Amino acid sequence: MMAGVLRRPDGAVLVTERPPGKHLAGLWEFPGGKLEPDEIPFAGLVRELREELGIEVREAYPLLVLPWRYDVFHLLLDTWVVTAWDGIPGPLEGQGLRWHRPEALVPAQLAPADQAILRTLLGT
Repeated sequence: MMAGVLRRPDGAVLVTERPPGKHLAGLWEFPGGKLEPDEIPFAGLVRELREELGIEVREAYPLLVLPWRYDVFHLLLDTWVVTAWDGIPGPLEGQGLRWHRPEALVPAQLAPADQAILRTLLGT
């Protein structure tokens, strides 16, 4: 799984809302998704953010690889900070979008794995 932390020059980051009918619906997360078979992480990140948000990633760097276990499945979440992209992020999958400064995000409103990403961003 890939996650992208889009960071604007003012420091705000983008979170998206998990849609109804999906695991953890209503919680917020950093956008991303599943890698295709034999896809390298950066290529998967670029593809997922194009499909989900309609942007073209130009610059990104790895933040952390996070193993996470939910009750129904476990995942390895490869998280990158995206610092440059073309286009304006939009909700191509009908999801909610919000820009927040990381310190203003409410951890309880994030999916549990994304709470761990937030802690890394905040250095806590």
